[in-house]
Amino acid sequence: MNMNEIVGTHDILMITLDTLRYDAAVLEEANCPNLCGGGSWEKRHTPGSFTYAAHHAFFGGFLPTPATTDKSQHIRLFHSKNTGLKTHPHTWLFDTPDLVSGLQEEGYRTICIGGVIFFTKKVPLARVLPGYFQESYWRMTFGVTNPRSTEHQVNHALKLLERTEQSEKLFMFLNVSAIHGPNHYFLPGAKRDSVESQRAALRYVDGQLGRLFEAMRERERPVFCLAFSDHGTCYGEDGYEGHRLAHEAVWNVPYREFVL
Repeated sequence: MNMNEIVGTHDILMITLDTLRYDAAVLEEANCPNLCGGGSWEKRHTPGSFTYAAHHAFFGGFLPTPATTDKSQHIRLFHSKNTGLKTHPHTWLFDTPDLVSGLQEEGYRTICIGGVIFFTKKVPLARVLPGYFQESYWRMTFGVTNPRSTEHQVNHALKLLERTEQSEKLFMFLNVSAIHGPNHYFLPGAKRDSVESQRAALRYVDGQLGRLFEAMRERERPVFCLAFSDHGTCYGEDGYEGHRLAHEAVWNVPYREFVL
């Protein structure tokens, strides 16, 4: 993608599928027609092992990098100007502290629909990530304890789209919480989170995102969509549980970019 041809001409939809493991995503490709109908997941490495760290990197323009030693494939979509680092001609350069405010300077309305705890705005720490955006929203129904969280997040996004002028450039960010633990309730009879229950959560999420994608396609300009995980998690591999730790199940994440 030549981002200099995307920014300004396309709406941008960024979706972080919080805590989705790469292996779980690949196993569910055939059951995710919305996220994977046009292609397969790409294996990438996340810049952070948990939500807070990873999203600071993302909003700085540091998206997950291709899982390859060939640096020529590590082409950044976004990059800060005047850093002294060599950039690709297709990289869109912003002259602000972060990508979100850079898009705002380009005339984009920036919206965040939060999911996990770091987007709740309940305490100062949880107001940092939403604070990048002009508008940010979080409800208890968007959080990890609600088994219909993605449905509620998408419903809210659709209401916002109804109130957004077709001519208005839009950067919408959605942090999907459903795949983050606890996710065992997406798998009937399960008592513990596992790769299998995460796969079930992903199937649920994909089904809900279809409504959002359909609504975005009805907008005046095309939509550039980024969908990826911020980090994975461990379910007992090598004795590890959870994330915020250095394990390949945490560092390897699925990534997709496509035009709706």
